[in-house]
Amino acid sequence: MPSKQREIHLANRPEGLPSKEDFEFVELDMPSPEENQVLVRTLYLSVDPYMRGRMRDTKSYIAPFPLNKALIGGAVAEVVESRSELFKPGDVVTGYMKWAEYSVVKGEKIRKVDTSIAPVTAYLGILGMTGLTAYFGLLDIGKPQAGETVVVSGAAGAVGSAVGQIAKIKGTKVVGIAGSDEKIDFLINELGFDHAVNYKKDSFQDNLKAALPDGVDVYFDNVGGEVSDAVINLLNKNARIPLCGAISSYNKEEDIGPRIQPALIKTSSLIQGYTVGNYAAEFEKGSADMAKWLQEGKLKFEETIVEGFDNTPDAFIGLFEGANIGKMLVKVADPEFY
Repeated sequence: MPSKQREIHLANRPEGLPSKEDFEFVELDMPSPEENQVLVRTLYLSVDPYMRGRMRDTKSYIAPFPLNKALIGGAVAEVVESRSELFKPGDVVTGYMKWAEYSVVKGEKIRKVDTSIAPVTAYLGILGMTGLTAYFGLLDIGKPQAGETVVVSGAAGAVGSAVGQIAKIKGTKVVGIAGSDEKIDFLINELGFDHAVNYKKDSFQDNLKAALPDGVDVYFDNVGGEVSDAVINLLNKNARIPLCGAISSYNKEEDIGPRIQPALIKTSSLIQGYTVGNYAAEFEKGSADMAKWLQEGKLKFEETIVEGFDNTPDAFIGLFEGANIGKMLVKVADPEFY
């Protein structure tokens, strides 16, 4: 085992799109676990859009990242030393951990993953917080009914691609919105969406209307901005909008658009923001359903994996440039024990 390891710290609070200069690699001594802790070697890091909001020093549903400290996010890691009776060396675990090559974590803050069900990376995506975000937002707020029309923005991303597939399981018509012809092809031919529309084309609004002759019953909103303005104009009576994200505005200081209140009043529609943490008490049920659908072949998942710890900032920045299909991950290391 090496005597040193590296962490990635937040060096600056970005203005606009983050740059590599906003991150700093710091070399530190190898940490040692204390009672009820484990030392883990990071295998994969998850980079997620919500982390951009935590780089601002503003009040939100979760505290901002402190400057000159390691960023924290979802990770899959391998236990290399344990002082917890819950784990032994070689166990593969997941939880929220530092952007670091090695970390010390409390045993109660992580959980072991079952590598016989799916690859370990799935526990950062379809079988992790990403999949649960899709599951609860769509089913609890969206409440899709068979025969209804569900529209998903950011549809080729990790959450959106899961939402569309769950909506198909529930018997709905699904229309995805994404930003490239490659992603449109993926949604229709790989995931079974009924239609998909490229929002970057000049004909986007006309194409969207053509794909939605019966209007919109559920709009799962990942992006906000002009895309959502266009969808909200097509809402049906009593439509539901789970508001999951607004990635179009995360790097903007100001974001001004049309007023949505008249459309919501006219259609008696519901819009509700949420975070997956709202459903912590129900994670076990959601996880069981997602695993069952995955094993039955009703769910597929795609990953964009960036190789190398050094490339973590590039992977994060790539989220806001549309560089990923499915879940964006960073591969930090290969496991030693399994």
